[in-house]
Amino acid sequence: MKVVVAGGGWAGCACAYFASKAGAEVVLVEKTDLLLGTGLVGGIIRNNGRYTAAEEAIALGGGDVFRVIETVARHRDIDFPGHRHAMLYDVQRIERVMRKCLEEQGVKILFRTLVNGASVHDHAIEHVATATDEVIAGDVFIDATGTAGPMNNCIRYGTGCAMCILRCPSFGSRVSLTALAGVKEIRAGEGTHQFEAMSGSCKLDKKSLKKSLVKELDRKGVIIIPLPEHYHKKDSLRRKACQQYAMEEYATNLIILDTGHAKLMTPFFPIESLREIEGFREARYADPYSGGQGNSVRFMAMAPCDDHLRVRGIINLFCAGEKTGPLVGHTEAIITGMLAGDNAIRLARGMALRVLPQELAVGDLISFMHREMKKDEGLQHKYTFSGSVYFKRMINKGMYTTDRKAVREKVRKLGLTGYFQ
Repeated sequence: MKVVVAGGGWAGCACAYFASKAGAEVVLVEKTDLLLGTGLVGGIIRNNGRYTAAEEAIALGGGDVFRVIETVARHRDIDFPGHRHAMLYDVQRIERVMRKCLEEQGVKILFRTLVNGASVHDHAIEHVATATDEVIAGDVFIDATGTAGPMNNCIRYGTGCAMCILRCPSFGSRVSLTALAGVKEIRAGEGTHQFEAMSGSCKLDKKSLKKSLVKELDRKGVIIIPLPEHYHKKDSLRRKACQQYAMEEYATNLIILDTGHAKLMTPFFPIESLREIEGFREARYADPYSGGQGNSVRFMAMAPCDDHLRVRGIINLFCAGEKTGPLVGHTEAIITGMLAGDNAIRLARGMALRVLPQELAVGDLISFMHREMKKDEGLQHKYTFSGSVYFKRMINKGMYTTDRKAVREKVRKLGLTGYFQ
């Protein structure tokens, strides 16, 4: 069996790892020189319902990736506005440990490789082509290319290209495998609510901040600094991709998390304004994140797929991460990656595809999001275990818990312990 994964973010890495662990030959194609994509500027897991989801995934036999993350944790059980018991991982160390994990598992990673063509026959992809004229054949393909870019979308819907972590000017704009296969994607502004959104944070170089602030940040993991009223940006909250942080506290305060860098929880903040605040007189954004300009515009190219995460119209194409819908977060990307990788192997072996059960949050999120996306109002929301409409649903359905034993017992009663082994 040969599985080809396009896109090396958290979703793509999870797809590749679990497909390889199940016995497939896996090729992971990444356009840049680094894995993890927005995971290099994220750094937050286990906040709110993500704790429950991670424990469900671990009980299902998918704990390997979460254990890798924990090896570079900077802070555990951190509370910040609207969020509890978060783990913050070191964004400057995570890529190397994840790359090593995939390499040791036997995944072949092709860096600086942009997929720009697909050969389709009888509704199945036979091979993909790259910008360097390489042809990569496979039995099953997974689209984990994300939904941000190309640059003209950031110009049209955002504040221009901010040279974000996706680095389109250096490595080329994202190219969707789904679109290359001839499938019409779900795009902003095409007869639906305009659902594009701006990536939710930017990074400050710690060395440019006042030493006392950095010392406090390193010790506590979070600092909250009230903003003068003329800097309040309540109107910008609706644009955030991460709706779980679209709260008044994030418009009226500087909320900064320690993820190795100083993670500023706002899509952008003009540097000249930031430097007027005590402790930030010499502040500098960590390149190439250009936090004074605005971050990447996302949810521009989602794949029509079912709850198995198979893309409609192509027999042997699955998707994961943001390609599956307006899904937000590393935990969410990893879990959809696990499912896509598992079903890719099942398809290659001629076995029945599986969906994650709706009795668990990891399955309910996918099915709920896909149902809601069929409604105009459903595309106005972002779906995540950590906030917004889905976390409310978790609470209302009694799914949210931090009791690990209870999660393991629930999975056991469903007969799903080790589901991904």
